[in-house]
Amino acid sequence: PAVVVALDGPAGAGKSTVLQLLLRYYDADSGRTSLDGIELRHADPRALRARIALVPQDPVIFAASVRENVRYGRPDASDTEVLDACAAAYAVEFIERLPEGMDSFMGERGVRLSGGQRQRLDLARALIRRSPVLILDEPMSHLDADSEEQLRQALRQIRETGSVTIIIVGHSLASVADADSIVVLNQGRLEAQGTHGELMAGGGWYAQAFTKQQLQAVSR
Repeated sequence: PAVVVALDGPAGAGKSTVLQLLLRYYDADSGRTSLDGIELRHADPRALRARIALVPQDPVIFAASVRENVRYGRPDASDTEVLDACAAAYAVEFIERLPEGMDSFMGERGVRLSGGQRQRLDLARALIRRSPVLILDEPMSHLDADSEEQLRQALRQIRETGSVTIIIVGHSLASVADADSIVVLNQGRLEAQGTHGELMAGGGWYAQAFTKQQLQAVSR
């Protein structure tokens, strides 16, 4: 089964820095950054990034068909594999409603799609890579409640059926509450780590921020 790790913390805590270290955009001045026991400073950047699929905060949709957008993640993928990736990302339902289905032209930056639809199409592109590590950078930040729930359903399915390590940078704390481990960063340092229940019981930034977000959601 998949393992889900969430990175949380206030703005400027170092979450994006951790992702950049994992992708080896630069190396740490001290300490170690490792993947499967291999120190990343000794890994070839291209080989490393080939093992990682990234879903960025702002989805990238090309002026091409749905099929071509998904297949960009792995150009040799068959039509069946493209469809399977779309199904895993909970994207099939809205794709079937498009005028030409999988062959529908998306337009520049996916103007024909909602924010949630763009996010799920980008997720399908990441899934078709079949990478052992899947990184989602604040995937819920621009979504409404319905789109958030659809993306959560997609992640639940991936978690139940896939063999992958999922790393989520969370802005919406409710979206990462069921992660196997939540890592809380603050001012570039590890402040706390544990499950949602453990962190809520321990107080600190996570418990305060989660409670605040829940109260804001109720008051809307």
